[in-house]
Amino acid sequence: MEDGSWVLVNRPTDRDLWNPTSTYLEDSKPLKITSTGPAKYWTDAIPIGNGRLGAMVWGGVSSELIQLNEDTLWTGTPIDYTNPDAPEALADVRNLVDSGEFAEASDAAAKLFGTNANVYQLLGDIKLEFDGSLLMCAEETYYRELDLDTATARVKYFVGDVEFTREHFASYPDQVIVTKITGSKEGSVSFTVSFDSKLDHHCYITDESEIVMEGRCPGKRIPPKVKVNDDPKGILFAAVLGLQISDGAGFMSVLDDGKLKVEGANWVVLHLVASSSFEGPFTKPSESEKDPTSVSLRALKSIKMQSYSELYSRHLDDYQNLFHRVSLQLCKGFDRSVGDRSLEIKNLMPYGNKCVEGNKDVVPTVDRVRSFQSDEDPSLVELLFQFGRYLLISSSRPGTQVANLQGVWNKDLEPKWDSAPHLNINLEMNYWPSLPCNLSECQEPLFEFIKSLSINGSKTAQVNYKTSGWVVHHKSDIWAKPSADKGDVVWAIWPMGGAWLCTHLWEHYSYTMDEDFLRNKAYPLLEGCASFLLDWLIEGHGGYLETNPSTSPEHMFVAPDGKPASVSYSSTMDMAIIKDVFSAIISASEVLGRNEDAFVQKVQKAQPRLYPTKIAEEGSVMEWAQDFKDPEVHHRHLSHLFGLFPGHSITIDKNPELCEAAENSLYKRGEDGPGWSTTWKIALWAHLYNSEHSYRMVKRLIKLVDPDHEVAFEGGLYSNLFAAHPPFQIDANFGFTAGVSEMLVQSSIRDLYLLPALPRDKWGNGCVKGLKARGGLTVSMCWKEGDLHEVGVWLKNGSSSLQRIHYRGTTVTVNLCCGKIYTYNAQLECVKTFSLA
Repeated sequence: MEDGSWVLVNRPTDRDLWNPTSTYLEDSKPLKITSTGPAKYWTDAIPIGNGRLGAMVWGGVSSELIQLNEDTLWTGTPIDYTNPDAPEALADVRNLVDSGEFAEASDAAAKLFGTNANVYQLLGDIKLEFDGSLLMCAEETYYRELDLDTATARVKYFVGDVEFTREHFASYPDQVIVTKITGSKEGSVSFTVSFDSKLDHHCYITDESEIVMEGRCPGKRIPPKVKVNDDPKGILFAAVLGLQISDGAGFMSVLDDGKLKVEGANWVVLHLVASSSFEGPFTKPSESEKDPTSVSLRALKSIKMQSYSELYSRHLDDYQNLFHRVSLQLCKGFDRSVGDRSLEIKNLMPYGNKCVEGNKDVVPTVDRVRSFQSDEDPSLVELLFQFGRYLLISSSRPGTQVANLQGVWNKDLEPKWDSAPHLNINLEMNYWPSLPCNLSECQEPLFEFIKSLSINGSKTAQVNYKTSGWVVHHKSDIWAKPSADKGDVVWAIWPMGGAWLCTHLWEHYSYTMDEDFLRNKAYPLLEGCASFLLDWLIEGHGGYLETNPSTSPEHMFVAPDGKPASVSYSSTMDMAIIKDVFSAIISASEVLGRNEDAFVQKVQKAQPRLYPTKIAEEGSVMEWAQDFKDPEVHHRHLSHLFGLFPGHSITIDKNPELCEAAENSLYKRGEDGPGWSTTWKIALWAHLYNSEHSYRMVKRLIKLVDPDHEVAFEGGLYSNLFAAHPPFQIDANFGFTAGVSEMLVQSSIRDLYLLPALPRDKWGNGCVKGLKARGGLTVSMCWKEGDLHEVGVWLKNGSSSLQRIHYRGTTVTVNLCCGKIYTYNAQLECVKTFSLA
């Protein structure tokens, strides 16, 4: 190691070298979020989930609180989302825009409002009260963790000479939340357990000593504070808690107040199952034939037949099949004096547990976040990167609802922003990491949601706007609401939500090269979306096609007459999204052999007539079609830079002058903003190949938020690594993971860019394994002292592919055959190939 080179200890085989679970840096910290005390705030608690069910584990000693969520618990019912008066209002708004009366158009656009979205609800709480003798926990022995490798929450502490342990996990294959409570001394586990909920509910205990909670969500959005008989239309729900007690030790009794009491057990396993009467966005709860109590009791009966170890094994097999696809190891360069960690790789499983005696060896995650501004510990970046992948696995799986504004976790009846899917950045950002970070299955709820939106959105498009196709605005809910929300024109009047979502359909194909998906799922939705866009576009200034009315999400401007306004025509974001959708249609038609279709020909003719992205007099990208005065230059949204990322119309290779303008726009916007804005900037700077500023935004996110002194729009992280707006919004967690991946790998279907924005002085040495790239590629690579060391690239499915690989000005064209791993050195010379079989 004297020469600063990497040393491979017990060198793996070539095939193992590129396996995400085959190597790990010598002294890397385990992927665990740790604490040396119980949660004081909700944002201290540990999140677990299986996509549908979620829980927040507080880890108390004398009492434990496990807060529960089920992703179909929402207020409201399906309604008619059309407005027959909208066409007349639309004509008025368009006339005002054409006359340059932008403030008046903004006022008139309020007539295009629809109804408010509905509100995501909570399920309830499991409350555990432990034996009074357990109040004297030795504080120095307390330890709480979320192990990302196993998706398991653990709490450990000593009372006298007895060690108590609790393990919690949420199983996707068995659809159950499991808790195991053990004591190291026989007969030491005693507690009472009960259910509670803020929703209207009642509890009872079955003959099988199971606690059942039944309730109903409000049939209208906030509040109404009513009893169930006054509001009979809402979604019904049920949760059932079953207990298994150690054989030969302990007994259970039923208390009068609906609680169960356990005494003298060695261990106890709790099984939580839950269900609702929700049968889809088009079925009224009052017409549902689904009985959530019966469904839950049947599920629990099946689960009780399995042992704890069997349930845990099935959980691990399912979760690790997803999580272990990608590993990331980062460390500072040798000249940064970080010791052997920057130099050695061992042939070890990457996420091995570190033995902890009490908590004396633990640096709590909250302290690691607090110290990041000074120590810039790259292992915390690794942890936060993988935490985003963990959260996506835990909140979005096939068959579940989409990950909403808080994923699946929520403690309030009136959560901020309704915890609803917002389509002007937040929902899309939730799914940014799914493809590059090798979790494509987690996108399936998004595609089902888009399908539902297209059904409702076709009615709204036809009635409200007299167009074909389908439309969705900026905010939706479980009922697939497509219409404009009710509130403020600056954010509500934005009919591009469905179009942005549709770009994810093409991205899925471009990463997976799944032609069946493209033909049967993506293309029909893309076609309907593009059909609306063609009808929505009207003849405008200078022979261009324009959108009118048009807003730049949530941002005002000063009109030429000095009045504040938000409505004009052809905002830069509108045009960039439409360009991407039209490009997707044209590219998809070529794959599917439909490029001669009349519809595709119409799209091809319209595309060059779209209003172009322009550069303002002071050198930044214009946000609106006219160079309006910006009253808030540090605004959180970066909508006018969509074409740079996540769009594809601005690239350094194709239009460097727009990239320079985009850079000026980022300087102009500044570095302040909520978490999601910060992480968007990570990716935007990465696509300008600016590692310094991309890393500055990484660093900016990793600052501790005090729940008692939150400052809105300042971003940061809570102690459990939830990202903050504040308050908590999960999009920044996902945006961070995606942003880091963009710093390391970027791609088009035919181009692969390696380490485009690597901060060489911060992450001088490292490995990333299992990232995905467009064209169906998998990429694993290592670098040392800031320079590429070795990269492995392969195609798992499909035929051979011609690819261009780019690294620091060097480009090579290679022909990749399916089923082979190709290894290249720093000069992009192929040094070895071997079969995946």
